[in-house]
Amino acid sequence: MKKILLPLLLLGLIVNQSQAQYSYELYVEGIQTPWGMDWLPNGDMLVTDRSGELYLVKDGELQDETIAGLPDDILAQRQGGLLDVRVHPNYADNGWIYLAYSFSEGRNASTKIVRARLDGNALTDMETIYKADPNSNRGVHYGGRIEFDNDGYLFFTIGDRGYRDDLPQDLSKDGGKVYRLMDNGTVPSDNPFVGSDNSVEATYSYGHRNPQGMAMNPATGVIWTHEHGPRGGDELNIIHPGKNYGWPILSYGINYSGSSFAEGTEREGMESPINYWVPSIAPSGMAFVTSDNYPEWKGHLLVGSLKFNNVELLKLDGDSVTGIEKVLEGIGRVRSVEEGPDGNIYIGVVGQGIFKVVAD
Repeated sequence: MKKILLPLLLLGLIVNQSQAQYSYELYVEGIQTPWGMDWLPNGDMLVTDRSGELYLVKDGELQDETIAGLPDDILAQRQGGLLDVRVHPNYADNGWIYLAYSFSEGRNASTKIVRARLDGNALTDMETIYKADPNSNRGVHYGGRIEFDNDGYLFFTIGDRGYRDDLPQDLSKDGGKVYRLMDNGTVPSDNPFVGSDNSVEATYSYGHRNPQGMAMNPATGVIWTHEHGPRGGDELNIIHPGKNYGWPILSYGINYSGSSFAEGTEREGMESPINYWVPSIAPSGMAFVTSDNYPEWKGHLLVGSLKFNNVELLKLDGDSVTGIEKVLEGIGRVRSVEEGPDGNIYIGVVGQGIFKVVAD
């Protein structure tokens, strides 16, 4: 067990150093890239591995056999593969489990959302909920996070697929967007672009780069996302219907070569992030803390960092970020962050598995 003292942070946002000490301990090993996780009503954990495997964890024990019946068109290359998993809020009544993954059609690929039921150790009744179009031979920026809100709407993300100057600002095409559907895949009648000419009606917001973190704020019921910037300019956004979040017209980042591309950081009619990171932390996974297990963290937001091998605690006052702390330093490349039904925080780490955060 590794002891972690929460230090001060970051980006000019100063907060008081926490008095609590926290430990992280390995909860499950043997999952190479734990991209997403969620829990069944009986407490069993479902975990996706980006390589294309779905695992079941019972009482902290990784089951020997992976779950069968996954789609046969999963493309596990570059940034793609089996991505997020989400259990329907009314799973006890309907048994639906939702998956996001990158799929292949010939030499091209895109993002797909499916749902299925778990029968024993196999998925059955597989249905395609959404299939993004157009496909691309660029193996990046699939997005792939899934979340339900309090009203039972299904939200998911699809990145710009590497076509930053084409897809994010084009409402007639998928990519660079946050989507909202009914749980059966139909489009809600009050989606912001329903009835708009030549628009993808599943679109809820647009102008995004590659959102790989999404969570519903339990205090407001509103969806929040974070997304990867280029060289600098990772963003935390509150998602509102029909809004344009500016990519690639607006950005705090620059090209990987060091040259600039954005036209600024603010513009009338476009949404600015409530927080941004320069340099990039490469965010992945996020969770609002509601548990009494972590009194110093309760009411605030955790964001994983692939780049700096830690988790960032964003102190919140309503919809504002008032300070940031680095926590769980040295844990590894964080891919997923979730609060479990037992009130514990679980962290998926590349090459290691899943850690549980323990309050001393």
